[in-house]
Amino acid sequence: MRYLLLFWALPMGLFWGWYGLSYHDINFGLGFFSREMNDLLFRLYGDILGIEPETIPPLVARACVVDSFLLLGIVAFRRRKAIRAWLKEKRAAYAGEKAVQPSAPNLSSAP
Repeated sequence: MRYLLLFWALPMGLFWGWYGLSYHDINFGLGFFSREMNDLLFRLYGDILGIEPETIPPLVARACVVDSFLLLGIVAFRRRKAIRAWLKEKRAAYAGEKAVQPSAPNLSSAP
């Protein structure tokens, strides 16, 4: 799990942190976080890929979502026994809680 955070969550957080700060031009006096750097970088990527620079951020976001689901699916598959045991425990606790709840009073034996 440590490696998952190191090689997936950290780069995602750094990229989206940079993108958010540079898109809104919150640069803290650093040129790297400026809107001009954001526009230059995506214009460069657009020229390399041969597409409009405005289409790149949604493509990157979609790729990040797909990759995240794929990665979480792999992690869930690897830990399926633990997940199954956890679900079984939760269902048993829910069923026991439901059985312990007091029922409505039986009015058929009322005078």
